[in-house]
Amino acid sequence: MYALVTGGSRGIGRAVAVKLAKMGYKVLINYMSNDVEAEKTLAMIREAGSDGELLKFDVSQADVAQKALEDWMAAHPSEYIEVLVNNAGIRKDNLLVFMAPDEFQRVLTTNLFSFYNVTHPLIEQMIRHKYGRIINMASLSGLKGLPGQCNYSAAKGGLIAATKALAQEVARKNITVNAVAPGFVRTDMVEGLDEDELKGQIPMKRFGEAEEVANLVGFLASKEASYITGEVININGGLYS
Repeated sequence: MYALVTGGSRGIGRAVAVKLAKMGYKVLINYMSNDVEAEKTLAMIREAGSDGELLKFDVSQADVAQKALEDWMAAHPSEYIEVLVNNAGIRKDNLLVFMAPDEFQRVLTTNLFSFYNVTHPLIEQMIRHKYGRIINMASLSGLKGLPGQCNYSAAKGGLIAATKALAQEVARKNITVNAVAPGFVRTDMVEGLDEDELKGQIPMKRFGEAEEVANLVGFLASKEASYITGEVININGGLYS
């Protein structure tokens, strides 16, 4: 059994990769640049009793992503990727009045267009095997909207809408498509934010941990979640519902 986690070298992606390894999956770790951290994640997967592979490619480039995944499928003709976690993402926060076109476009390309770039090459095999699990990493920002994140909110809001649409297209093929919407989780993605100030807004008075998000992703990837599809599940300590 194979699972693919995009942006899997660090943070939530790493925690998800290890969780899926503990569930018995061989995990493909997609990443773009940090070889050292990707190797650490692979070592953690092996420590968890499974195995995996590194798939280094830029999810924002459609032709690059398609070739990487087609090459993998050609090398594994008797296997298919049955769990896909679209986790790769970047932030380029700025007030819209000061936001450069590239800041808006890069965030949409990496956080939203990558959903198509990675899912499209894999969905046919899920349909053929009549089984699949797709979990998209959304965000509180895509539900509530956050100031300084017009680009990020737009991308994650679009990802939520795409989740709901695709879920209806493939439900009869025993493929579920869900989104997870974390609030403030202690990873590199929240660097630069004032944790002490933000904790005061959270009913649980703390940031989440990557492993807590990974546990939710693991449930949605399991057969126990077979009747849940098209949903967006918040994991934010009560900050927003």
